[in-house]
This record gives sequence, C-alpha cells and structure tokens, in this order.
Amino acid sequence: MRVDRARGAALYAAAAVLLAAGTTWWFRAAPSDQADPTIERWTQSAERLLPHSAGEDDADTVALAAGSERQLVSAVESGTYWVAVVCVGGGDSRVRVSMGEPAIDSGRGLDCTLDAQTDEFKVATAGRLRMYVTVDEAGPVVFRYTLHRTAD
Repeated sequence: MRVDRARGAALYAAAAVLLAAGTTWWFRAAPSDQADPTIERWTQSAERLLPHSAGEDDADTVALAAGSERQLVSAVESGTYWVAVVCVGGGDSRVRVSMGEPAIDSGRGLDCTLDAQTDEFKVATAGRLRMYVTVDEAGPVVFRYTLHRTAD
C-alpha cells in the first residue's frame, strides 16, 4: 500500500513539473506585441498620402516583406472602379500591382521611396476585385489602396 502511495505521489509530482514547464514555455514562446516603429511610420505616411474618404467602396493598408507576393480581394458590386494605390518603404523599394495573374499581367510598377506619390487607374469588375501585389527584394514596404465606384 505504501508503494502505491509513493508511486501516486511521484506521478502527481511529475505531472505538476510538466505542467509548470509547459506553462513557462507557452508564455516565453508567445510573440511580442511590439510593432516595428518604421512600419508604423510608413503606415501613417501611406494613410496620409491616400486617406479614407466618403464614398469609398473598400480600402486596406498592409505591410509586406521583401520579395513577397500577396493577393488582395475586395468583394464589390459589378461595375467600374477607380483604384488608387500608394506604396511607402525604404530606398530602392518597389512593388508591382497587377489585376490578373502575375505571370500573365505585367501590371504597374510603383516606387515606394519616402517621396512616393499615389497612382490611380480604372478597372471593371464582375463582383470581386483581385489585386496581386509583388514586392521587390528591397523591402519591407507598406501598401495601401482605395476603391471608388465610377459614375456610369
């Protein structure tokens, strides 16, 4: 009987040690909530260059890593839209924005340096607007877009 109690106590002690170790690992492995101040500054610049406005159908601001590719999808009604885009990043950073598959549609190149300007173009859609954004090897960058339906 004593042996059974000793085994039980050892088993409970081992379980408590494993639980404490797992809890410690869980909290230490959690990602930090600290945002990169450069990305925060670039996000503010992008939103200042291309602010929210009345009547916009969609808008988004995303941070993208160097060499990355991202598909942005907007669920909008069928029709024609003005798409305004801006990219903010460090020296020599550029993105390519295309409305079709990147291998088929060469898209438009945008300079993302700190003196970046907005670009605007018209596009027709049948219910979903898909935009592919590809970042050059110089990055990261912050990309922002807005959609406004045109008056047909």
